[in-house]
Amino acid sequence: MALVTEKPPVLAAPRRAPLLMNATRDLAEARAELAEVYDLAPSMKAAQETAEIYERVKSVIPQVDWAHHAPYVRAINKIKREKQAVILAHNYMTPEIFHGISDFSGDSLQLAVEAAKTDAPVIVQCGVHFMAETAKILSPEKTVLIPDSRAGCSLSEGITPADIEKMRADYPGAPVVTYVNTSAAVKAASDICCTSSNAKDIVESLDAETVIMTPDGYLARNIAKTTNKRIVWWEGACMVHERFTAEEIRAYREANEGVKVIAHPECPPEVLDESDFWGSTSGMINWVRKNRPEKVVMVTECSMSDNIATELPDVEFVRPCNLCPHMKRITLENILWCLHSGEEEVTVDPEIIEPARLAVERMIEVSQRKLGAVSGD
Repeated sequence: MALVTEKPPVLAAPRRAPLLMNATRDLAEARAELAEVYDLAPSMKAAQETAEIYERVKSVIPQVDWAHHAPYVRAINKIKREKQAVILAHNYMTPEIFHGISDFSGDSLQLAVEAAKTDAPVIVQCGVHFMAETAKILSPEKTVLIPDSRAGCSLSEGITPADIEKMRADYPGAPVVTYVNTSAAVKAASDICCTSSNAKDIVESLDAETVIMTPDGYLARNIAKTTNKRIVWWEGACMVHERFTAEEIRAYREANEGVKVIAHPECPPEVLDESDFWGSTSGMINWVRKNRPEKVVMVTECSMSDNIATELPDVEFVRPCNLCPHMKRITLENILWCLHSGEEEVTVDPEIIEPARLAVERMIEVSQRKLGAVSGD
């Protein structure tokens, strides 16, 4: 397979974010304002009032910790109803967010679909910035909030529209398939988007022998193994998944007899070669639900194992721990703040909304067509 030789710079992991965004005001002032309006002190009363929610997460969150989370969970669930907001939570959110306050949860494709369908006037994206941009692209008339706008992505930050144009010049006539882990401007410069769950379907839906995939070089390599299309790619990588190694996977197997290993396709190909299954975050979750292995390693971001473990107590999750520092910027505290203050609103240049929307909607159309063919609908 041809390989683009220019590689984007390696991005250093950001420092851990403060609990609240304080770009527009002092952190202490923001906390004081929240404390005036909401009862946020650790409370067994709040824990009791949210006991039904805690029942879902008790296997991964100690009761003493829930006493700290519960006042925020209670306050967020109240204010989102008052403001007619919906909360979208990616699979990499921590359990108190994923199970405690979200209205819709899933992988990036599932969240994109929900963003397009919802009638709610306010969307809170608990994920990284490109996901919030995608929600705004699909619902430009809605208010889209992100609890911390610094929640970025090494893939998104590693490619520009100019890089897309370079790829087009190098491979004239080849359509550009761009991973959703990209900015709105990059989506607008592309022909169609994809996620890790539908990348193969998107590639094979195109009437072209050569297809350009950006920006994840590992995803492109892994999809190239499954299709007869000639795939060329931009050499980007996810700062979480690129750190996994084949040696690490073999070590998990040696230390855990009989363990099943399932991996995300943003990992290097040699990691997938060592795995029992690979797929998107939703695909990994569904595989565990269906197969119920005695032990499993989910080779992806840490929090996903916690989120699925809550519903599968009979499965032992061996947890490799590569945290995404960007996903971990999102906390209960800054979710409450963005709902309370309306700060951290996500905007997209009106000139790029339409072409970016077309690229995302083409992806959704292919995925829904495929789903209908499988289900018979």
